[in-house]
Amino acid sequence: MHIDLTGHHIELTPALRDYVNEKFDRLERHFTHVIDVHVVLSVEKVRHKAEASMMVSGNRLFADHIEDNMYAAIDGLVDKLDRQIIKHKEKRKDHHRAEGSHRNAVFGGE
Repeated sequence: MHIDLTGHHIELTPALRDYVNEKFDRLERHFTHVIDVHVVLSVEKVRHKAEASMMVSGNRLFADHIEDNMYAAIDGLVDKLDRQIIKHKEKRKDHHRAEGSHRNAVFGGE
C-alpha cells in the first residue's frame, strides 16, 4: 500500500509520518486490496483535521475527522475508514454461492 501524506499549515515530523503508517497498516489486516491512499493533515486555529482518500479495488473511499489533537484525529479517521472497508468487503462477497444447494433441498433436486 502506497501512502501519500500531505500537510497543510503543519510540519510533517517523522513521528507523525510513522504514526500514520502504523495506523494505516492496521487497515490492511481487513482488506489487502488497497491500491493507493492519500492522507491530508491540516490545522485551522485549534482544529486538527485528518482526511484520507483511499482507492480500493472497485471503489474509492473517503473519510475525515476533526479533533483538538492531531493524533486523536488520525485515530478517528482510521476508525471511520476501517468501518467503510469492512462494509465494502461485505458488499463484494458473493452471498448467492450457497443458493443452489439450498434450492435443491427445498425443491427436491430440480
